Amino acid sequence: MPLKPKLVALVSSLALILIVALAARAAFAWDQERKIPRDALAVVPFAQETGNIAYALASGQGFSSPFRNNTGPTAWLVPVYPVILAGIFRMFGPLSIPALNAAIFLNIVFSAAACVPIFYVARRVAGSPAGVVAAWCWALLPAAIMLPFEWIWDTSLSALLAALLLWATLCVAESESWRDWCLYGLLGGFSLLSNAALGSLLVPWLAWAGYVVLHRGERGSVLASPAGATLATGRREEQVPSLGPDRHKGWKLPLAAAAIAILCCIPWTVRNFVQFHRLIPLRSNFSFELWSGNNNIFDPHTGNAMARITLYGEVRQYTQLGETGYMRDKWRKATLFIRTHPRLECKLLFGRIIATWLGTQRPLNDFRGADFWLPRVVFLVNALLLLGTLAGLVLLYLRRNRWAFPLAIAPVTYPIVYYITHTSLRYRHPLDPILVLLTALSATAVFNWSSKRRATTKSISHAPAPR
Repeated sequence: MPLKPKLVALVSSLALILIVALAARAAFAWDQERKIPRDALAVVPFAQETGNIAYALASGQGFSSPFRNNTGPTAWLVPVYPVILAGIFRMFGPLSIPALNAAIFLNIVFSAAACVPIFYVARRVAGSPAGVVAAWCWALLPAAIMLPFEWIWDTSLSALLAALLLWATLCVAESESWRDWCLYGLLGGFSLLSNAALGSLLVPWLAWAGYVVLHRGERGSVLASPAGATLATGRREEQVPSLGPDRHKGWKLPLAAAAIAILCCIPWTVRNFVQFHRLIPLRSNFSFELWSGNNNIFDPHTGNAMARITLYGEVRQYTQLGETGYMRDKWRKATLFIRTHPRLECKLLFGRIIATWLGTQRPLNDFRGADFWLPRVVFLVNALLLLGTLAGLVLLYLRRNRWAFPLAIAPVTYPIVYYITHTSLRYRHPLDPILVLLTALSATAVFNWSSKRRATTKSISHAPAPR
């Protein structure tokens, strides 16, 4: 076998991509860990709500105490990741280096594993080259390399679940199997109990997949592209054969998936009602998050509504009022601020939109003022992701790609809650697999166009001159 095909086959190997993804994340974690004192390393990464609730669980106090003080039951977070972390504490000891290493390793596995659904979704949408490019982009994405170490949170798990949900959505849209749809509902329920924000992806994706199945029998296949073109090759797609589903079965399938997803959440909702005597479907802390980004202690010099919030003051108030009273107070203050400061609220909203996509409200100033190369790399990568996402959405529309809706709706719906409350690149990270997919589609399309252009130029230059 010639060297070039061997090299292409090696680079296109999903196994190699996974190995590189794991190695890159592990190398970053090792490099960072050796720079931090061991005493701080065993405590500081767990000094947040997830670590505190996991510590309470491992200590036999139940799902409680988001600020480490024994303040009683909480619904501040959904249960999956704190329970996972509590299991790690039970196995390796709470607030210890072995527990930290186990948590980081699990985050690394979650993050690297996202290469698999990203690869297969991109391949389904635009062909094998796009799948390879997308998987490599995720394997080497700076945020995906850094966050498994920097945040002992559900962030890496949520990115994996978002990619899996997208992959499963594309699969069930072509399936009339009860088993497939029930498993889709289970995945949706698990995702909601891992990160409630994933509901902003699950709801439109489930609705779209249900629409596709319901209408397939009426007009061949809704998934068939009207223009019949793909991003990968430009060739005409074959019409997907009509499966002619029973119309009653068509609407029952997505309804069953939605019911299973809701049923997965009901035990948690019932527990919350029993503890707090009010309906809390998933999380209780929206009022706090809204107040964090919209409050009367806004710092006009930094443009940051969170700059003057102190942990000590909030813990004291939370302890005095309890979780229900604390959230009511934050809701009252946040809504009053929004009503009475409409102009400032618009300014804050615009700043949060910019920060969601570029990482900072003042990207150019912060880029020039950075005294280290890594923040500049992160800014440049996010700027490229934004441009690639926009280009990918335009290409999907122009080519009438049959998978356009689930890919296009995600960047619209997912960030809304962070535009309203407060934002960071960490919060956006579960959306990053979709942004990487769209960027890979646009990059592949540009490469194909460039290759065709060079081939055309070469054929013209070698054509015999007319006599």
